[in-house]
Amino acid sequence: MSISFNDQVAIVTGAGGGLGRCHALELARRGAKVVVNDLGGTMDGSGGSTEAAESVVAEIKATGGEAIANGGSVSDRSGAQSMVDDAMNAWGRVDVLINNAGILRDKSFSKMTLDDFEMVVNVHLLGAAYCSHAVWPIMREQNYGRILMTTSPSGLYGNFGQTNYGAAKMGQVGLMNSMKIEGAKNNIHTNSIAPVAATRMTENLMPEEVLEKLGPELVTPAAMFLVSEDAPNGVILQAQGGQYSLAAVVENSGVNLGVEATADDVAASYEAIVDMAEVKTRGMLQLS
Repeated sequence: MSISFNDQVAIVTGAGGGLGRCHALELARRGAKVVVNDLGGTMDGSGGSTEAAESVVAEIKATGGEAIANGGSVSDRSGAQSMVDDAMNAWGRVDVLINNAGILRDKSFSKMTLDDFEMVVNVHLLGAAYCSHAVWPIMREQNYGRILMTTSPSGLYGNFGQTNYGAAKMGQVGLMNSMKIEGAKNNIHTNSIAPVAATRMTENLMPEEVLEKLGPELVTPAAMFLVSEDAPNGVILQAQGGQYSLAAVVENSGVNLGVEATADDVAASYEAIVDMAEVKTRGMLQLS
């Protein structure tokens, strides 16, 4: 087993089921001590119970691993801090954070309430920021850390009925893009994974025959690489059904219309301006 997390401590949010559970189990199998965080609420974020997190902890312990359960809400600053405090009190360090917790409140933009918009952004985007901010000083002091954002094709490319979810997921990419720069000098690498998997968040969005080919365990290999010692910094990997690919922000060479350019000049040159025959990535692919 080449990728190892021996002597490392990992926090996985939303790890009571689905992707988070698979990530937590694999981290433990590869030697990590794991804080299994899960609020235990419904898909829309209501309610709460530590039962799901405790069940995953029991799975880890049954195979000889070390884990503790945490029921804090990532959308609450004290909840985010509680999982970091639990890790430090139990094991004295945090090496890996996987920001995986999420909820859905899907509706078309015209029918969506601002409360539903705000709640989804709070969990996905602010939750990732709160948890990352809580581990940041620890990782800086250690001069080591690996943080993984969970973005989505809905954020990268859009999806009907998911303006709140898409905005929050693309926001995580923006968070990563600056964190990768600020953390590099302290060996803190921040990456993003864009999964498509059969979980309770997607069970009503795709046909059964498609879901059968999209097990969450098929996303976890990419997640493990992105939080490993040899992880890149600032990369978005897409993962679904055993297929892995890179998503990147690119720009073309553009057209220089000069300082006297008008709106009419832009309109007249639009096809040349958007020609993607030559593209380049922006701030991507730092391999170490």
